[in-house]
Amino acid sequence: MSKCPTTLLFDWDNTLVDSWSVLHATMNETLAAMGQPIWSRQEAEARIRTSMRDSFPILFGERWPEAEQVFYTSYERQHLAALKPLAGADDLLSWAAPQFYLAVVSNKRGRFLRAEAAALGWDRYFQALAGAGDSARDKPAPEHVAAALDPGQLAAGPHVWFVGDTDIDLVCAHNTGCIPVLVRPGPPAPAEFDSAPPQHYFPDLASLQAALAALRQAV
Repeated sequence: MSKCPTTLLFDWDNTLVDSWSVLHATMNETLAAMGQPIWSRQEAEARIRTSMRDSFPILFGERWPEAEQVFYTSYERQHLAALKPLAGADDLLSWAAPQFYLAVVSNKRGRFLRAEAAALGWDRYFQALAGAGDSARDKPAPEHVAAALDPGQLAAGPHVWFVGDTDIDLVCAHNTGCIPVLVRPGPPAPAEFDSAPPQHYFPDLASLQAALAALRQAV
């Protein structure tokens, strides 16, 4: 176990909140409107990674602005009603907020991210909520991490744990010299993250909190 961090950066979707149902439904509504085959839930979970400005031009070519409008119209209609914190998220954040600098680095558009944090009452926990479009480039680019750290006049480095559930979060941590932390029910499969391995793995947020508490106690 590494030294106790001073800063925790969190991914948002499916790290702190359960978003797969609404993301899957919204993506399929968009694909159908654009005349493309819809995705299974498994395909959605495997393919939804990068921000829309990075992924939609590849998926939809020159029609990507049209697809973007369909997606966001659908998403805005349902995302707050579908918002569901993951188990242990509120306990972790309320415990950590007085002790760490907390921020979010998400490829969800910034205004939706901030609306969801406010709806949950979690905006009080975070010094920054950096969403897609809030910096020159989105996650895994270093600029996105800088946007989350700038309000605290902080720099990235090994004192920062980057907590997420997918490969793009681990890549972002490696790109910025932060400690990559994977939180999801299943442990990494052999060779799954060869290019950007996690330094720590936890099956859930309660386990992450317990590990951080032990490190704090050891300081």
